[in-house]
Amino acid sequence: MEYIEVSAKNVDDAITQATIQLGITSDQLEYEVLDKGSTGFLGIGSKNAVIKARKKFSVEENVIEFLSSVFHAMKMEVEVVVSVNEEEHSIDVDLKGEDMGILIGKRGQTLDSLQYLTNLSVNKNSDDYYKVKIDTENYRERRKETLENLAKNIAYKVKRTRRPVSLEPMNPFERRIIHSALQNNKYMTTHSEGEEPYRHVVVTLK
Repeated sequence: MEYIEVSAKNVDDAITQATIQLGITSDQLEYEVLDKGSTGFLGIGSKNAVIKARKKFSVEENVIEFLSSVFHAMKMEVEVVVSVNEEEHSIDVDLKGEDMGILIGKRGQTLDSLQYLTNLSVNKNSDDYYKVKIDTENYRERRKETLENLAKNIAYKVKRTRRPVSLEPMNPFERRIIHSALQNNKYMTTHSEGEEPYRHVVVTLK
C-alpha cells in the first residue's frame, strides 16, 4: 500500500487522522514523522506536524487480497486459508470450493501459475522474502505419490529393457520428486535434459 501524507496540529492528531483516513486502528498503522511541527510563540507562527503513513504490511492479508481479486475476475467462489510460518518465512495456502479442478489445470499448471504470481505479489510488498506454496484438495501430495509410483515403474522398465527412458516435461518441483525417488536405487541414475518448459528427466541404467 502506498503512503499517504497527513498534516495536523501535532503528531498524535496526525496519527489519529491517518487511522481515520485509512480505516484502521493505530496498531495497524505504520508511519514516519516528516515534521514534528511547532506551536510558535503565543500561537503565532505555529506549524502543523506532518507524517506519512500506511497500513502495516501483512503477508496473510496480501495473499488473501491478491487471490480473491484473481478468483473474482474468474467468477469463482473460493475460500482462501492461509498459514504463515514466520520462522521459516513460508506461507501455506489451501484453496477450498467447487470445481477446484479448474484451478489445478493440466498436471497442476494452473496451480503452479497461481503460486508463482502470488509469490511475486507477496515479495514485491514485503521487506523479507517469503516462499508461498498453494494447494487444493491435497493435490500436491497426490501428485507426489503418482510421480513416485511412476519413477518405480520406469526404473523397472529401464532395468528390464536396459535402455534409457525420457519422461514427459515437468516443472522443477516434479523433477525433484523423480530424482529423489530413485536416488537410492543402486541400478538407476537420473538427470535432466532440455530447456524450460520442455526440461525433462531421463532415467538410465548405471
